[in-house]
Amino acid sequence: MRLPGTGSWFVRATRWLNRLHAFWACLSPPAAAFTMMSDTRVTGSVERGRRLAAGDFLFAGLHLPAPGQDIWDLPMPSAGFEAAVHGFEWLDDLTAVCDLHTNRLAQNWTHDWIRRFGLGSGSGWTPELTGRRVLRWINHADQLLAGQGRAKSNAFRRSLSAQTVFLSRRWKTAPPGLPRFEALAGLIQGSAALSGMDSHMRRASRALARECRSCIDGQGAIVSRNPEELLEMFFLLNWAAAALQLAGRPPEDAHRAAVTAVAPVLRSLRHADGRLARFHGGGSGTVDKLDWALANAGVKGGASWRQQLTMGYARVAHGRTTMIVDVAPPAATANAHASTLAFELTSGLHPLVVNCGAGEALGKSWRMVARTTSSHSTLDVEGYSSSRFAAPTGAFSNSAERIVHAPANITLERNDYNDGTCIVAGHDGYHGRCGLNHWRRLQVDPEGSKVNGEDVLIAASEDARKRFDALLSAQRLEGVPFNVRFHLHPDVEAAADEEGRDVAMLLGNGETWRFRCRGEVQLALEPSDFLESASSSSRATNQIVLSGLAMEYSTRVSWILAKARRSDGVIPEDELVPD
Repeated sequence: MRLPGTGSWFVRATRWLNRLHAFWACLSPPAAAFTMMSDTRVTGSVERGRRLAAGDFLFAGLHLPAPGQDIWDLPMPSAGFEAAVHGFEWLDDLTAVCDLHTNRLAQNWTHDWIRRFGLGSGSGWTPELTGRRVLRWINHADQLLAGQGRAKSNAFRRSLSAQTVFLSRRWKTAPPGLPRFEALAGLIQGSAALSGMDSHMRRASRALARECRSCIDGQGAIVSRNPEELLEMFFLLNWAAAALQLAGRPPEDAHRAAVTAVAPVLRSLRHADGRLARFHGGGSGTVDKLDWALANAGVKGGASWRQQLTMGYARVAHGRTTMIVDVAPPAATANAHASTLAFELTSGLHPLVVNCGAGEALGKSWRMVARTTSSHSTLDVEGYSSSRFAAPTGAFSNSAERIVHAPANITLERNDYNDGTCIVAGHDGYHGRCGLNHWRRLQVDPEGSKVNGEDVLIAASEDARKRFDALLSAQRLEGVPFNVRFHLHPDVEAAADEEGRDVAMLLGNGETWRFRCRGEVQLALEPSDFLESASSSSRATNQIVLSGLAMEYSTRVSWILAKARRSDGVIPEDELVPD
């Protein structure tokens, strides 16, 4: 039997049912009037809005320049591109510009969608895309209806009514997690804004509460461990709560509890620059969106991370420096990354050490490369990942994307001292292949100006030593190759000295950081890539790579990252000695 996938009978049947229900929804009596408009003013990027107005279209990592062309006349180069266009998230950017030309474009493109697709045709009639679209239409309704005649205003109201009815019938078919949250938030917003939709709002509110209990645990974490996905869910919960409160209907207890639990988690996953740590397919998020959601939630505090893990991450913040470390196994999903013990480090508003990011927007090959351990700031053995991805089986290419073997045993110890914070963590992701466990010690001083690190490969048990000896024999006693990688943000200017002893790094604010290592390794500054979902290509950057051979049961590499305290950027030699 063929599994549900793109082009399968399941997808075709779902698409057909969506169109059928969309057509039936369009035959339903429309709401007589708007009862209220959302006071949630979500704004996008002025820069992206201006590019859109100039005909520079960038969706799902694909760039399509088409000056003067209507957005609905564009060729759709990918399903992701088409979904982004029909989801109307670009409306946030276009209306952010706030000039006559962009407002007119927003109005024309919205009414063109109603004319072309309003009766159920096109690919935009899925529950998640419809929910996303309804949220944007209502959020920007004042601009979309300004100066419009009665005919267009009525068509807008009829289309919103039909989409709300469609959501009431099809939200359950949205995939669990973020897509279903989008569908239900759109249903709540639509039924709150339109007269005669109260019954939909009540049922949607209860359904959203059930989804909160199912997808968000009591500590505010989600299974994917993707910080940006958690932000999007949190944002939708706040958006839905605001609509319910305006309609005089408080959110359900589980809805409020989820908001209360997630807020401190997101605070602890922010770097000093306000952006989120980039792990497990997530980007850095939008600072304004996160700020609004946290402020609107009204949840104070967020210090619980000092004692416990936060969704599998450990955060250290001293001075103006933040370090966030992945200290948990990845989820057994098709989007998780093999990033155990990887870290990111930011100094003030300037990222220094990063992970490569998510490559999904750049295609399948980039997506898979970005998920490997070597695309993260941690150690890899022989170029292998600490988690294993499924090998292709038969015709089912999707089977190659799921993580099937992750580190089974991860140990973490955190100590906060007067002289800083020390994290010691280890995992057994390489034990099955070579008998080696990876241990990492990270110590940050109280000023956030120095990070002492140590990476250790150790064969701790008799079984582990036998595995290691067998591999060493197979390697003709030449040793087991390993690399410790530190990917740098593309805005960091890096240069290695001629002796290959250390690397100097200059940040955008003029700060100088130095990297030095100790151990039987070779230091090199090599090319790397920085991936962002909003970009149609990767950004060239650098990575510091420490390469060595494990020939003993215990191999240690010590290193130090230190910030210059002097105005001339010089760091005293005695401060550059790794512990």
